Amino acid sequence: MNQLHRSRPLVIFLLVAFCAVWFYALSARTLVPTDEGRYAEMGREMVVTNDWITPRLNGIKYFEKPPLQTWMNAATFKAFGFGEWQARLWTGLCGLLGIALVALAGRRLYGGAVAFSAATVLASSFLWAALGHVNTLDMGLAGMMTVSLCSLLIAQRNDAAPAERRNWMLACWAGMALAVLSKGLIGIVLPGAVLVLYTVLARDWAIWRRLHLLAGLLLFFAITVPWFVLVSLRNPEFAWFFFVHEHLQRFTSNVHHRAGPLFYFVPILALGLMPWLGTLPQAMWNARRDSAAGFQPKILLGTWAVFIFVFFSVSGSKLPSYILPIFPALALLIGCHLQQAGRRSVMISAGMLALFAAVGLALLPKVAAMASNAFEAPLYREYGWWVGVTAALTLVGSLAAMWQARRSVQAGMLLLAITGFMSGQMLMLGHEPMGRYAAGVGHLPALEAELTPQTPLYIVGRYEQSLPFYLGRTMTMVQHADELEFGLQQQPELWLPTREAFMQVWLRNHASGTATVAILSRDAYDQFVRAGLPMRVIGDDPRRVIVSSLLKPPSRTST
Repeated sequence: MNQLHRSRPLVIFLLVAFCAVWFYALSARTLVPTDEGRYAEMGREMVVTNDWITPRLNGIKYFEKPPLQTWMNAATFKAFGFGEWQARLWTGLCGLLGIALVALAGRRLYGGAVAFSAATVLASSFLWAALGHVNTLDMGLAGMMTVSLCSLLIAQRNDAAPAERRNWMLACWAGMALAVLSKGLIGIVLPGAVLVLYTVLARDWAIWRRLHLLAGLLLFFAITVPWFVLVSLRNPEFAWFFFVHEHLQRFTSNVHHRAGPLFYFVPILALGLMPWLGTLPQAMWNARRDSAAGFQPKILLGTWAVFIFVFFSVSGSKLPSYILPIFPALALLIGCHLQQAGRRSVMISAGMLALFAAVGLALLPKVAAMASNAFEAPLYREYGWWVGVTAALTLVGSLAAMWQARRSVQAGMLLLAITGFMSGQMLMLGHEPMGRYAAGVGHLPALEAELTPQTPLYIVGRYEQSLPFYLGRTMTMVQHADELEFGLQQQPELWLPTREAFMQVWLRNHASGTATVAILSRDAYDQFVRAGLPMRVIGDDPRRVIVSSLLKPPSRTST
């Protein structure tokens, strides 16, 4: 039973079932702010404006990131229409691509058993499986960096034929180029730094003669340069903001207010690697040396994981998803370790997941207590039900995996992977009521009843990341520039910088009978009430108040 990877019917069944769950989950949840709403809206605006050079958010120039994901989202919208699964399709495909490449690299380097184990580990790791269903840039970046990593591994293995080495090295260079177009210069800086460190640690100086540097650089620049040139020609302000503000200042300072302690990513790695955390120490210890002569892939994989983890740990800007690119490397190392270690590693990992589930059950009453107001209380109670059921099933599945591992390492590993993957998906599905609240989509019927294409729509004291996509239109921002500050400096005519200016517009429209709608922060609403601003509330929750300037609902004449 340790040869499950040789059973073609079983592998096909697992693949079909996994993909069915994977693709279903792309459409099962609301697009949650901030990232999901932001990048969906940018793709929508690219389709509407038909401008594929200058990215925009809420109609305002937005230069924080390169355009690859926006291009892919826009292309998906043009092909399949606007929707939630369409907005997540690119990240979903990038997650699957990473899993497929890990399996391919594992097979080429170590054989079918390692390929099966490594792909199983990556597919079921909580952070990888979760972010494969979130419309954020980091999975796109991780997918393209996995192209670079796995292509390099396949190209540099000792038995690679010359043509194979050339073709896979060109794929590596293309992966780095697409990573740059995904999220900037880290797409080449990180792989380049890893290669230098690997050369020193492995003393593999000859690898530099096998990189196809000239052809690779030509391909890299052919993919990356055109957009950077075109966007700079159209927007002279782009270069400073993108290369200085978004790269140098982001890494060396807290300019984006995303700082964290040096150990920030330690708990994220521990949770994100579940259910395989118990295998990590030994897998990394095994990576310190490689028995292979010439190219030493385990040293490269270990260097990749450690350097990228340290790089983001010392950065002045931290978000949980930043370390996602290390997971394919860890999956390959863990896959190798599982083939050597036997049942004990699987049982340790299953035991740790069981302990995690037991703690979740013990702390279950605290989930409902997390609500900060009466509106949120039923949402947290409902999520608590999902957490409880998930924790119970996880506990049962983990104990079953421990028992099964005594008979077959692969069967125990497979059962543990299924338990981990399904647990993560259930936790995400259970979050949907809170996601709808955060996105504000419960107010869509009230908004759509008030709005026509000509109705002015303002957002005061906050910025809604998801509602513009669902409404299919932009909003005029007031007072709160949020992340669009730089774009508004270039296009100040697109917003109202003060609440006083907004009140003047509102009073003028009210006096003339011009229907106007605004989404207000709670403090803005309280201020306007004190000022006697004529408003009719059409939507209200703890995060926002939605008002109309018409004191009576508009009449809709059917035709």
